[in-house]
Amino acid sequence: MIRTSDLISSAGRALRANPLRSALTALGVIIGVASVVAMVSLGRGAQASVQASISSLGSNLLVVVPGAQRGGGGVRMAPGSFESLTMADVEAIEREVSGLVAVSPSQRGAGQLVANGLNWNTRIEGVTPAYLLARDWEVEHGRFFDEREERQARKVLVLGASVARELFPNVDPIGQSVRIQGGMFEVIGVLESKGQTGFGQDQDDIVLAPFSTVKRRISGRQRRADTVSQISIKTESEAALARAEEDITNLLRQRHRTSEGEDDFTVQNLNSIMETANQATAAFTGLLAGISAVSLLVGGIGIMNIMLVSVTERTREIGLRKALGARKADILHQFGLEAIALSVAGGIVGLIIGMTGAWGITSIFNLPFAVGVDTALLAIGFSGLVGVIFGAYPAWRAAQLDPIEALRRE
Repeated sequence: MIRTSDLISSAGRALRANPLRSALTALGVIIGVASVVAMVSLGRGAQASVQASISSLGSNLLVVVPGAQRGGGGVRMAPGSFESLTMADVEAIEREVSGLVAVSPSQRGAGQLVANGLNWNTRIEGVTPAYLLARDWEVEHGRFFDEREERQARKVLVLGASVARELFPNVDPIGQSVRIQGGMFEVIGVLESKGQTGFGQDQDDIVLAPFSTVKRRISGRQRRADTVSQISIKTESEAALARAEEDITNLLRQRHRTSEGEDDFTVQNLNSIMETANQATAAFTGLLAGISAVSLLVGGIGIMNIMLVSVTERTREIGLRKALGARKADILHQFGLEAIALSVAGGIVGLIIGMTGAWGITSIFNLPFAVGVDTALLAIGFSGLVGVIFGAYPAWRAAQLDPIEALRRE
């Protein structure tokens, strides 16, 4: 009986005897594994980027935005074209919906900011002090305005990190004055940086001011004085999101006298958006991996073809081994081990190349590098499986050779 260690040694010598052919045989597996690893990493990186982008907006967050208005002749206008949300809606949500931690209306505006001879055009959001809690945002320097300053429409600003960097590159912005539309505003704080979203939008390119200040002094061309651009709502827990979404929807339908399909508002659940995005990126990742796996199939066919050629070339060797007492199982194991060794070696090289390529791709697209241990083990395991499947028939052919006929063959 031939020992397993002898079979492994014999398989290694056979592969080393033809190094170029062995390398070319494993090339298909190398390309296949590298492609799968790189594509799975790209998909996972995109998924992680989307998750981080949505999570940065706030946890357990619902956002209510104006919907569309139906114009004359039944024509439905674009979403957001109608100012359908009011401060009365905000107060009703605070009063009648349970399980909420923070409710903050916001009024969108824009303006050219001028300070120290520099200027910057940015988005200006009028909010209440509850906005920071609703959006999971912190003030890095200075302070945020309070309820009294919001009620009195004080001309104070809290700058996003990008705005502070552009207007005050070498100066502490706290206490500095900024001119907006002819009015002077005092900078009282700078927000912590949140970076860019997955869509390339700079979340730090923003200025927060008291809601009443923006309504009266910056976006004063509103058709109604009591409207709001959107409402940010934070729930007590993730489990309370679905119930709060339903309660808010029913409450606003009752207040606006609308029914399903005719709503003039939209309640956005960011957790649901994240789940949808995860499903989309997971499907995308699976598609990329499936396409790349075709290379593994091609590599497996290449291994089978070369192993069949090897059986033909080594017919006399097989006959001699059998004549000296080797069993069919020994021949089967020897050629099977050669095929598996080729495939696994190709898988290891492909894994290294794939990880390098994944690092390069994710660096170019500014995505997280996401090659996990499970991906590496799956790549090596799958390459080994390719060797088992596509090396089985050549090994069986070698084991079935008649020793006398094999010794006769030139």
